[in-house]
Amino acid sequence: MTESLKGKVAAITGAASGIGLATTEAIIAAGGTVVLVDRDEAALKEVCGRLGASAIPLVLDLLNPDDCKSLLDGILSKTDHLDIFYANAGTYIGGDLVDTDLDSIDRMLNLNVNAVIKNVRSVVPHMIERGTGDIVVTGSIAGHFPVPWEPVYSSSKWAIRDFVQIMRRQLIKHGIRVSTVSPGPVSSALLKDWPEENLRKAKENGSLIEPSEVSDAVMFMLTRPRNVTIRDIIVLPTNFDM
Repeated sequence: MTESLKGKVAAITGAASGIGLATTEAIIAAGGTVVLVDRDEAALKEVCGRLGASAIPLVLDLLNPDDCKSLLDGILSKTDHLDIFYANAGTYIGGDLVDTDLDSIDRMLNLNVNAVIKNVRSVVPHMIERGTGDIVVTGSIAGHFPVPWEPVYSSSKWAIRDFVQIMRRQLIKHGIRVSTVSPGPVSSALLKDWPEENLRKAKENGSLIEPSEVSDAVMFMLTRPRNVTIRDIIVLPTNFDM
């Protein structure tokens, strides 16, 4: 048994590309409407023009405190309610900690952790008032394993995995489901900072998955009957050794 997404309204951060875009396309194909939240106005214009009226652009830079604070107001200015919030936006830093720029650490933690917590804080009162809702967060296999070549990124995903499990317990009584999807390496712009040799080897040996394979997992979560919560799904390339 599955639950229909027809008529549901979702908001997805980082929606102009990668996993966010793939999930947007899947929800619209299932009959839903998506508010696409992204800082890339040109990309949003192109994507929403292609996807039609069910794709609604909302240009926000989640690293800007005022933009981040305005998330729910922005969503509700374009639609009358919110059923699904998918906190997907994130960034990546790899390499040894001693080689990492301090400002880059701030940007990563602000987007991967702080913005997620603040965004969830923003949408929760609306969902509590309605007595229902789904919150999904993009985690990572790096949040389940201490990855030695990703000290900042891995730490950010460990933090957010803990946050998701705490919020799941806090919000059960309000009819709100909270879940995380934890992919391995995904073929997307997030890997632009990977060493070129590592990326080449991953592509050659099948150690990458496509964004649509992650969005399939998100759709599985969202379409379960309301008495079922899929707490966490780990989605790995079969040839990825971790």
